[in-house]
Amino acid sequence: MKFFVAEVIDIREESRVAGRQRWQMALDRTEFGAGDVGVLEAVARSGAKLVVPVLEVVMEAGEVWHLVEKPLAAGTTVTGRVGESVD
Repeated sequence: MKFFVAEVIDIREESRVAGRQRWQMALDRTEFGAGDVGVLEAVARSGAKLVVPVLEVVMEAGEVWHLVEKPLAAGTTVTGRVGESVD
């Protein structure tokens, strides 16, 4: 399993189907590759631990986008774990 620390640099809505949104997040660095899954963890201002599953990773115009259902704000520091799933 690969671990890394990064910062969220961009988010965008990927889709909205039946009231459910999916988002794409770009990080300043990543160990995820196309098709990888895993998790991103962050700590909220309240101190709560946030765990965001990465459902898919896509490459677009040289950028790596992490597909998630709960986006984190730009500037958020995350710890990524490639290959781990949250059930």
